[in-house]
Amino acid sequence: MRKNDTIAALCTAPGGALAIIRISGAGALAAASRVWSSRQPLSAGHPRRLTFGHAVCEDGSRGESCMAVYMPGPASYTGEDVVEIQCHGGEFAPKRMLEQVLHAGARLAEPGEFTRRAFLNGKMDLTQAEAVADLISARSESALRIAERQLSGSLGNRIRACSGQLRHLLAEIESRLDFPEENLDWEPRESLLRQFSEIDSDLRGLLASRETGAVFRNGVKLVIAGAPNVGKSSLLNALLGYDRAIVSQIPGTTRDTLRETASLRGVTVDLTDTAGIREQTDDVIENLGIKRSRTTLAGAEIVFWLFDASATSDDDLRRMRETVPQNAETIVVWNKTDLLPGPFVIPDTGRPSAAVSARTGEGIDKLLDLFEQAVWKNNDRTEPECAVSARHALLLEEALDSLERTVCEIRRESYELAAANLRHAIEQIASITGETASVDVLEEIFSRFCIGK
Repeated sequence: MRKNDTIAALCTAPGGALAIIRISGAGALAAASRVWSSRQPLSAGHPRRLTFGHAVCEDGSRGESCMAVYMPGPASYTGEDVVEIQCHGGEFAPKRMLEQVLHAGARLAEPGEFTRRAFLNGKMDLTQAEAVADLISARSESALRIAERQLSGSLGNRIRACSGQLRHLLAEIESRLDFPEENLDWEPRESLLRQFSEIDSDLRGLLASRETGAVFRNGVKLVIAGAPNVGKSSLLNALLGYDRAIVSQIPGTTRDTLRETASLRGVTVDLTDTAGIREQTDDVIENLGIKRSRTTLAGAEIVFWLFDASATSDDDLRRMRETVPQNAETIVVWNKTDLLPGPFVIPDTGRPSAAVSARTGEGIDKLLDLFEQAVWKNNDRTEPECAVSARHALLLEEALDSLERTVCEIRRESYELAAANLRHAIEQIASITGETASVDVLEEIFSRFCIGK
């Protein structure tokens, strides 16, 4: 990534009524001035003022009416000179404007390059940069609020506070190594251990937010499976609240997977209805559907395995045990209870079970109670102030291991080894905010961004 180039990209979604072309770099003002004109030209004397003007075509003729704003660095998103041109949306107009900007001296920005420059120029730390991506990809109100708080610095501030305390403790320990014969006013060992215990508790609290944050941030992959004609599509429709899947009494009606996004008990769910799973049939299309069902189940986090409460055999139970992946939380759903002449006694399958009628809605609330338990397990389901990602969690685990070794060495009064372990812990924590993150880590993080951010 060439840091000194002037870059440009469309930073709004294509197809809308309005489009914004963002230009960043030392040549941003010059490039914008070649493609946009007004009686009040863009200049350092009129910063951060949205001005009405018009595009300048390649032949010098007047183009469409549009607006522009100049934001000189370092008081801009990237910390560099930035110009944003607002033009008509749609497909062709923004494309033409961007091409003209590129011809005027800018190059097309790489994915995440605007935010990466903001990070490199000290406008935000790495947790805030990652929160930008989380903000864009948020799939629920909770995910959006968590991303907003982390973009404002909630996670980074907590990490820096812990890092500052650890650096203070490192200075205390190293002074014992540098001046062993001096009668300095060192903190008592028990005081050091108490401070380490408090920091350990704070870091473990952050680490505990990983699973809860993953649910709010990523949602849950829920798959509805079972034999043909047990009511899988009817249950899908009941959970969605509208008729998404075709329902009939003919076994094998669903030939392919049906995917929808829903919110169940406040959790975003990637909900998949699968073709009925049975032994191989003479129907080539149905066999392809069964194969796809098995593939979909392999990636499931939670499985609703349906049985017909009025007609279930030992073979059906065996097929469930052989088919459901071991790493998925499985809830057994006994459907069609409305067709039974009397109360239904749920058989013991060794798994959480619910008796329901997808047609009448009876028992759905009980099923959703079991779904909530499977999602949250023993975790706190309240929305966290901040939530660490998988990358943060790995670094926190490494840091906590090093802190445990540090404490052991302090108890033995082996301060040289304690200092070495503490330095490693500080380095891991600093990687969370980007102070010590490697180039490879930055490349991996920002490559996941869209162009224009």
